[in-house]
Amino acid sequence: MRQGKRGSGMTPKREGIFKGSDPVAIAARWLEEARATEPNDPNAIALATADAEGMPNVRMVLLKEIERDPGAFVFYTNFEGAKGREIEASGKAAFVMHWKSLRRQVRVRGPVERVADAQADAYYRSRSLQSRLGAWASRQSHPLDSRAALMAAVAKVTATKGADPERPPFWGGFRIKPVEIELWADGAFRLHDRFRFSRSAPDEAGWDVARLNP
Repeated sequence: MRQGKRGSGMTPKREGIFKGSDPVAIAARWLEEARATEPNDPNAIALATADAEGMPNVRMVLLKEIERDPGAFVFYTNFEGAKGREIEASGKAAFVMHWKSLRRQVRVRGPVERVADAQADAYYRSRSLQSRLGAWASRQSHPLDSRAALMAAVAKVTATKGADPERPPFWGGFRIKPVEIELWADGAFRLHDRFRFSRSAPDEAGWDVARLNP
């Protein structure tokens, strides 16, 4: 497994919260710590995509799984919304996950693929009935006349789909397969600690590691 700045043969010293050779595992460990300290949604991420003209978009979504081997980050959404369309067009995304209580953050960049239907079906079934019906009713990112119109759509779906709706074909999961992960921790006088882990392909076994200026 590669360590250190690419081609330098040097390994930046990492101890304490940065200890470990796998940044995905470190991110998962930090997330577990944040579950005990963050007042709301410790798994919230600011997800960035870009449209066809290269104009960036960013919005908050909930990270639902960190897959450890070979390492990926999974979230679910409507494929026909803005983020779904932009991800499908570019095949790439980035996010930052920040925990104010821990004074830490994780930045991730990489290619994106859809999760398998069986995995998306399993997660969809784990959601509350109201959330499953809402996924059918909402035409995410499209114009909406009023909240009353949205609630009417929910009522119609409830009447037609029943108590055990199947997963909508336009709704499912995306997997970000990182080629770059940056781990950041707050430091006194803004002298923060930053470590960038990078690799040339998302299925590559090792990571190059570099300490960055704050």
